[in-house]
Amino acid sequence: MKVTMTVNGKSRSGEVEGRTLLVNFLRETLNLTGTHVGCDTSQCGACVVHVNGQAVKSCTMLAAEADGADVKTVEGMANADGSLSVIQQAFQDHHGLQCGFCTPGMVMSAAALLKENPKPTEAEVRHYLEGNICRCTGYHNIVKAVMAASGQDVSNIAAE
Repeated sequence: MKVTMTVNGKSRSGEVEGRTLLVNFLRETLNLTGTHVGCDTSQCGACVVHVNGQAVKSCTMLAAEADGADVKTVEGMANADGSLSVIQQAFQDHHGLQCGFCTPGMVMSAAALLKENPKPTEAEVRHYLEGNICRCTGYHNIVKAVMAASGQDVSNIAAE
């Protein structure tokens, strides 16, 4: 079947089987490989994208379900001039990544959180990111990055 969706502001189409997951359509058909496949069981959050403004684990959604939708991937997070978004810059500035595998999902989840709650507490950030697994950082710097992206002082965030 043919699916058409707006991805990162551009109309994109492709042929898919009915069982094709959105993550596979993005990566394999559209060559948007920033969205990662981590677990295939919706537990790690590496595949988070925004569909119609909502954070979605793209390994749990069929590409056909996104037909006609507005999809934003980590590739669409940069500013129009190609510079890093506030969230991406905060991840860089506060060392919120190490190997980088979870980073696209973390950035997309952080963007969804800050859209819903522009000034979250540290506890709210930690709770919101529970659906994203990082095996490297211990989350401290990721939380710090999200707090910094919200414009809050991060000097009082202590390592756990």
